[in-house]
Amino acid sequence: MIRIILVDDHTIIRDGVRALLSDQEGIEVVGGAGNGQELLDLLAHTPADVVLMDINMPVMDGVEATQQLQAQFPQVRVLALSMLDHEEYVNRMFEAGALGYVLKNAGKMEIVYAIRTVALGKQFLCAELGVKFLSRLMQAPALDTTISPKKTDSLSKRETEVLQLIAEGLTNAEIADKLFTSKRTIETHRQNIIEKTQAKNTAALISYAVRQGLLD
Repeated sequence: MIRIILVDDHTIIRDGVRALLSDQEGIEVVGGAGNGQELLDLLAHTPADVVLMDINMPVMDGVEATQQLQAQFPQVRVLALSMLDHEEYVNRMFEAGALGYVLKNAGKMEIVYAIRTVALGKQFLCAELGVKFLSRLMQAPALDTTISPKKTDSLSKRETEVLQLIAEGLTNAEIADKLFTSKRTIETHRQNIIEKTQAKNTAALISYAVRQGLLD
């Protein structure tokens, strides 16, 4: 049984998602919260496997709440459920520790599939965002010039390793675990990579990593 907590500052959204999932075998909504702080208070006495997390909320937003979950309840997986489709918000949620991101206009079966995927500890990005970001990469040859090859020569071996893991979709916390170091150290490496390459965003870093053969 996958235990779900719904986090959204609009009661009507929580009620709607609860109704949407009511007939799904193996999925149970065990609680709801109107912001991140309410979620943390709820988790203190209500075990859950997956949190469906809105982003813009009062008191404590979804990004901070996800970061707090990583520290206090690392076994709980986060699936962002938001109307925000800008790459910045998607990046911020994944970097905070979310495993998935789904838009609120997604279909029922996609949301259910996202929940089951994230519950298994796997990453998920809804189809609409996947197509949008892929199209942007394919239609933006300017990305090829956002990183200077000469500047990338100055990347250290560890920075190259971090860049490869960033391109594979790992969060800072996951990279830290994989490389047996602290999250703060990875954040420093990431900032150094950005400064050395002058990459404007994560998409530019991924594009470069692909061209350099850092991804299988």
